[in-house]
Amino acid sequence: MSPIFYQILHVSSLIVLLGYTFYAFAAPAETRKKVLMITGVASLLMLVSGIGLLHKLQLGFPGWAMAKLVAWLGLSALAGVAFKRRAQANVLMMVGFVLAIGAVTMAYLKPF
Repeated sequence: MSPIFYQILHVSSLIVLLGYTFYAFAAPAETRKKVLMITGVASLLMLVSGIGLLHKLQLGFPGWAMAKLVAWLGLSALAGVAFKRRAQANVLMMVGFVLAIGAVTMAYLKPF
């Protein structure tokens, strides 16, 4: 598969993961299972496409990719936490924004 395919899959998965993660902060409790399934699949696709893209471009595993992996772990866990800690929704949403912006910054600037 081409690197463009991996990029499109990676960014599309990020959009779905972020969208459903922030939806989880306001979603009714009965949608928990559906939301967690969708965010889980999006998270897995994001990981596979990111690793696949690194392999296709023969970049190894640089420091900026490690930072993106940490951000991915945080974003992946955030949907499940959103259902359990509704009182802290504002703080957790800010954490999600910071993780997402940090990951995008790492992808474009590649500082290390």
